[in-house]
Amino acid sequence: MHRARLLAELNRQLLEAYSRRTTAALRARLPLPVVLPWLDQLLLINVAKEVRKDAHVIGRAVRMTKAGQPIDDALVAALLQTAREIDRDFLASARSPLQIPIRYEAVNPVRTQRIHRLLDAGSRLSRAWSPRRKLRDALAETFPEAELECLLFDLLRLYARETQVLGEAVRMPALLSPLRRRVLAGLYETMEKTAQTLSREAAGRIKRPKRS
Repeated sequence: MHRARLLAELNRQLLEAYSRRTTAALRARLPLPVVLPWLDQLLLINVAKEVRKDAHVIGRAVRMTKAGQPIDDALVAALLQTAREIDRDFLASARSPLQIPIRYEAVNPVRTQRIHRLLDAGSRLSRAWSPRRKLRDALAETFPEAELECLLFDLLRLYARETQVLGEAVRMPALLSPLRRRVLAGLYETMEKTAQTLSREAAGRIKRPKRS
């Protein structure tokens, strides 16, 4: 599963960079000291569990493609259940004052879109990526021109939307409740803008040949 591990690691680096940039942008945009620790905790909890969930999706995409098995609704349902178990584990172990009663009726439609996008991308790339071929070359063939940037933006945008849904479910201190709408609107807008910039930069770096 060398290919799956490489892809999962690339995804981890992308999501962690996304979280760092979002936090920095929020600090510049929302001068609300009482709110920022809450947002920092939300982003920190979310990125850790999303990295783990994405690794499961990528691994299944590679394995199913290698075995010639279909990527169907049953697989997506199984991955949604795995995501739910990871939510439970992370929220139970996270040493945070935040309480997040996740509303799965709101979260699952977003998760389903993102899982489908990751499965499709992982499967397509797996078919083009032979053992002796470099990941960069396989990516260039599978996602030509602006398609890679579009893929990365879609994945980050859906990640941002799920973060917003989780934020709407957080049980906030009474002091912060009147600010909820403003804070969450600012969070999503900041994450979407950050996604546009980061997806463009990441796609450019992946596509750019290394200097000899």
